[in-house]
This record gives sequence, C-alpha cells and structure tokens, in this order.
Amino acid sequence: MNVLVDTSIWSLAMRRGENENKAVSKELTELIRELRVQIIGPVRQELLSGIKTDQQYQELKKALSAFSDIPLTQVDFEKAAEFFNICRKNGIQGTNTDFLICSIAYHHNLEIFTSDNDFGDYKKYLPIKLYMSPRGAIVR
Repeated sequence: MNVLVDTSIWSLAMRRGENENKAVSKELTELIRELRVQIIGPVRQELLSGIKTDQQYQELKKALSAFSDIPLTQVDFEKAAEFFNICRKNGIQGTNTDFLICSIAYHHNLEIFTSDNDFGDYKKYLPIKLYMSPRGAIVR
C-alpha cells in the first residue's frame, strides 16, 4: 500500500542528530526506494515555507520535484470539510491541511505516515489508516 507522508515526517527526516530522526529518515528512505511515497501540494508548500536561504530552498525544491503531487479535486475538499465537522462535533480540533490529508488518504486508499499525535485522535472518528512501520521506525 502506498503512503501519504505528512509534513512532520519529512521535517524529522531532514533534521540531523537524534536517534528518532535517524529511524524516521531510514523508514522514509525505504518507502522511497519501494516507490510507495505520495505527497500533496499543501505538504510541499509547508515544507518549502520558511526556508532560511535561497540555496536551501532550491535544493529542497529540487529534491521534492522527484515526487508528483496527487491531484486535488472538489470531492477531496468536500470530504475534508466533512471530516473536520465530524471531528469538531466530537471535540477534536485540527488543521485544514490535516483534514485534507485524511480526505486524500481515504479517497486514494493510502496510509498516513505522520508523527503528529492528532492523527490518532482523528482515527477514532474517521475511516483513515495510519502507517505502522514493519521495520521498527519510531512513529508516534
């Protein structure tokens, strides 16, 4: 099954140092080798926003260009709003991007690879699948 990778995972994988980051980076690398990684435009935008130097921006933009965005449709945005409303009725808050990720994953039968604990809350009320590493990466 293909995996929609959330901004939190990309960010962890690009940082150096901590063991958790190394495990996540290794897991993401394996998923890339297996050609299972998917991305959407809003995640790409979040990753490219706030880059300190033009050189870093250009390097990251080039690296991410290896991945095509899943096209977003009216149905995806409507389902994201529906998911937002379902969660809000149950006392769960989230961002528009998070619910768009949930919608895309739902419509394309993708698992969501994230370290954002909010997705565990969403999963209680939404028909989404969270990626569980078979290789032991530390994933919240």
